[in-house]
Amino acid sequence: MTGRRTVSCVAMSWAFGACALLCAAQEPAQEPASQPPTAQPTNNTTAPIRLTLQDALDRARKNSVPFNAAVTNAGWRGKTGDRRSTRCYERDLRQFGNLHAERGAIATAATGVPVIFIANNAVHEYVSQANVHEAIDVAGIANYRKVSATAAIAKWQAEIASRGLVVVVTQGYYFVAATQRKLETAKRNADEGERFFKVAQDLEAGGEVAHADVIKAELQMRERQRALQEAQLAFLNARLDFSILIFQKFEENFEVAEDLHAPVPLPTLAEVQARAARDNPDVRAALAAVQASNHDVFGARAGYLPALTLDYFYGIDATKFATHTVFQGQKFSNLGSSVVGTLNIPIWNWGSTQSKVKQAEFAPRSDQARAVVGAKKVAGGDSVAVCGGGNGAE
Repeated sequence: MTGRRTVSCVAMSWAFGACALLCAAQEPAQEPASQPPTAQPTNNTTAPIRLTLQDALDRARKNSVPFNAAVTNAGWRGKTGDRRSTRCYERDLRQFGNLHAERGAIATAATGVPVIFIANNAVHEYVSQANVHEAIDVAGIANYRKVSATAAIAKWQAEIASRGLVVVVTQGYYFVAATQRKLETAKRNADEGERFFKVAQDLEAGGEVAHADVIKAELQMRERQRALQEAQLAFLNARLDFSILIFQKFEENFEVAEDLHAPVPLPTLAEVQARAARDNPDVRAALAAVQASNHDVFGARAGYLPALTLDYFYGIDATKFATHTVFQGQKFSNLGSSVVGTLNIPIWNWGSTQSKVKQAEFAPRSDQARAVVGAKKVAGGDSVAVCGGGNGAE
């Protein structure tokens, strides 16, 4: 009986061994079917673009739509457009035109000699004259000064957009660097949590710690894994936002330079206040808006004053389209000149000028209040920034 039991045990052991070998041989073939499909790796064979803060600023200036719109508006206001069209009071407007008219009456001069300007005194009349026009009025001067102030507003708004872009790019740049550091720290914490959990399991197997300690270690490990996932998500979001900000096309193959601990000296409070009073674009734009509003009021009040226009004409007004006319064997010049002056004196326009003046007087008050509030904010903000950052002279 003992020999039979031994043989049966050996046979059973061989059977279990054969089953284990068969299962081991079948497991590699079944593993690919049980695993979820993995994403195809991206083709990042090229080296990543290494960006410094200055590189990021240069790329953002080229690709930022609001910044380029502000710069374009400042250039248009300062060099072309309305500013040049308002210089009519200091620039001559030269025109040249031709006119041919036919009339049904003939009038002869008393002397029998053709005059230079016939002016409705012939059947055929040819007019070809150059005109120099000059308008002298207070409203034109006020309008020019207003447009100059508007150009200054556009200039300082472009400066505001430039500084705002620097702030946004700097924040995004260092936020990417900071989230990358946080991700590395979260990875180390997650690895330490896994190692601690394995050590706790080994100690429990040896009977040195209770199962409650293993559960605590597992909870800590899972918490650190969740923190790692959050850090990965924050890092990806930061890279996405920064890529959209500085690149013309979507680009994810880049990295930022490590300069988080570079020393940056801070100016003193007196220097900050002096720069803010001299170069702050918000205050400058507000003051330019006040000047534009005052010029608008001055232009509206100019409606009470007279306006003078002068026109100088030089050319021909003759029966033939020529510079000379031959009459009875004598040659006469058709070229001549004339000057026309017009003085427009406003007397009554049903209160239109008074209404324009009252409407224009509302804008300087609000612009002045806005400028004062902006100056207060700048002074208070500079004090808080310098006090919070420390004294740069230390």
